[in-house]
Amino acid sequence: MYRIYENRVQEWIDNSRKALLIYGARQVGKTWLIREMLERNKINYSEINLLERPDILKMLESTDDSSEISTRLALYSEKELKEGESVIFLDEIQKYPDIVTKIKFLVDEGRFRYILSGSNLGVELKGIRSIPVGYIDEWQMMPMNFEEFAKATGVTVAQLEHTKACIREGKPVDEIIHKKLISTFYYYLVVGGMPAVVNVFNRTQNLDEIDKEQKSIVNQYKADFTRYEQEDKKLKVRSVYENIPSQLDKQNRRFTFTLLDRELKFDRYEDSFLWLKDAAVAIPSYIVSVPRSPLKISSETNVFRLFMSDVGLLVSCYPMFTKRKLLEMDPEKEINNGALFENFVAQEICAAGLDPYYYKKSKIGEVDFIIEREDGVVPIEVKSGSDYKKHAALDNLLEKESFKEVYVLSTNNIEKDNGINYYPIYAAGMICRSAETVV
Repeated sequence: MYRIYENRVQEWIDNSRKALLIYGARQVGKTWLIREMLERNKINYSEINLLERPDILKMLESTDDSSEISTRLALYSEKELKEGESVIFLDEIQKYPDIVTKIKFLVDEGRFRYILSGSNLGVELKGIRSIPVGYIDEWQMMPMNFEEFAKATGVTVAQLEHTKACIREGKPVDEIIHKKLISTFYYYLVVGGMPAVVNVFNRTQNLDEIDKEQKSIVNQYKADFTRYEQEDKKLKVRSVYENIPSQLDKQNRRFTFTLLDRELKFDRYEDSFLWLKDAAVAIPSYIVSVPRSPLKISSETNVFRLFMSDVGLLVSCYPMFTKRKLLEMDPEKEINNGALFENFVAQEICAAGLDPYYYKKSKIGEVDFIIEREDGVVPIEVKSGSDYKKHAALDNLLEKESFKEVYVLSTNNIEKDNGINYYPIYAAGMICRSAETVV
């Protein structure tokens, strides 16, 4: 599978002497990516999984001597390592996040290069002593975005390049290509971007098998929730996570904690919500009171929508009937596609490295998304039905505010009407860049 993160790892291999830290939710493909890139570059490496090697974990915990650590890691390796060339890949470091503080001394020593990877590190790294600035390159990995999924399931590079050219020029996508991408989009809603699930889809095309793999991943998440809830009696992570689908099913989609327990308010659930965000298994979209840059200043952290990090895992909570209806692609038979479309857009915004926000005022209404690109703030409306040109809240907002670009996303092709860009839903990630920088 092609992953957009390949270029980042290649850049590290070619040019960096720092350690590399890749984190993200379980099953997004971190370990596969690291192995693939090291083997593609014919780099000698030793992989150590701290979940599977409690003996090595105990050694790391017992000493701060970098020379002793590197000597013993090389000794434990099943491969002969070459000093100055070989890579030591420590996986599942959430079992020992303090290795991040020790990496400075291992990098300074320079005997080997180091890659670190793990899940829930957004949670775990909050508790470590310090992250050595200047000694580690770090980034979060996410599920496959739509473009990655499209490439993995039969959409050609030429077809995607044609689509990007149309987005840059604001002209309609070839109708045959457009229909193919809309079909691919609906499959993405059902399958999602977890690599293991995409593999099952490619291999079997069987909804039952896809559902089984998705539920396995969700169960892994819930096992993590349970462990952290036992360690911190205040956490109610599982309850919040399991309520995301029903909360998104509401008309306004705003997450309401009183629906979990009438006696509890946000401050009692805040840690649980932040855990899901930090573990990268949920995406918050905060409300903003002023749709101007910088959006963060006017955002309210206690008013938000909460999306799942993977739309396929969201759909896995639905009955098989719903999945089959989705694949019929008939907007007149939609089963609250709005929530799924919006979850998809939130996911694409995050995959592009931006934060999703939304806007709501009593005399204006609610605009689904507000994002902040390099060229300014951009409002986005998401329409799942055939009445995609009806958007009262967006019209009201445009009477009071001006924007360089305005988008309405639907299943229709590209057109421009009255200053508004009507773009296909599958272009959500592409419009997170200014038109001239879509690549």
